[in-house]
Amino acid sequence: MLGVAQDGGVPQAGDTDRPGWTDPAKRRLVVSLGLVDPATGERWLFEATPDLPEQLHRLDTLAPADSLVRPGLAGVFLTHAHLGHYVGLMFFGHEAMGAREVPVYAMPRMADYLRTNGPWSQLVRYENIALREMADGEAVRLNDRLSVVPLRVPHRQEFSEVVGFRIIGPERSVLFIPDIDSWEEWDASSALGTRIEEELALVDAAYLDATFFADGEIPGRDMSGFPHPFIAHSMARFAPLPAAERAKVRFIHLNHTNPALWLDSEAARSVEDAGFRLAQEGERVGL
Repeated sequence: MLGVAQDGGVPQAGDTDRPGWTDPAKRRLVVSLGLVDPATGERWLFEATPDLPEQLHRLDTLAPADSLVRPGLAGVFLTHAHLGHYVGLMFFGHEAMGAREVPVYAMPRMADYLRTNGPWSQLVRYENIALREMADGEAVRLNDRLSVVPLRVPHRQEFSEVVGFRIIGPERSVLFIPDIDSWEEWDASSALGTRIEEELALVDAAYLDATFFADGEIPGRDMSGFPHPFIAHSMARFAPLPAAERAKVRFIHLNHTNPALWLDSEAARSVEDAGFRLAQEGERVGL
């Protein structure tokens, strides 16, 4: 786990009073996963965030690349075209790393957006990245041990589709859905997938959108229409599940206002007491 915060990170730009500006322990990077195959040395990133340089350094520290060719990635998987999920591609470019043909896995609209809009189109033209288009529900085979299945989810689609991923290893699997409007909208659209409870049953751990804790978190704003499931709502929905299923859930993509960011908070304790987890940077799941 290379980051757990919403697109703006923690602290967020313009939020001058947050302790994270002076206390590194109160910082959180934008949500991202690293996938490593210890048998082959291959590494993949899920999301190219604004924090990509630090996240790549963390990945290098935890699992150094076998290849001397930077960035030593077998690929990057993108969920969608919102700020925190793709702009880190810029660090592969001519002005920074000058990478060569880093495979970037994206849905068709997302890939077309990168091809046809600057500055991202320069990455394609200079062959810093090599686009690999995916299809909803069709597995991308990474090697003999690992595969990734993109799953369409309902979320704001101004520039691209939005997907989550089921990451499948030899023995275990992980669900990664950093952004979704609501579980109920997913339920209502059979074209977009199955119920979240059915997806939970297929995996051993599930990293799920938890941008806000509850209504009222942002003073002076009506949050009823915010396009994310509140942690409080997700906990209520999943409460009937067996304890083993609830324990799979690891909440991610927390906004800088979310009190559950801090494990000593009442909000965080309520999550743990209900049998769920809050994802922490640096945690690992074996596949």
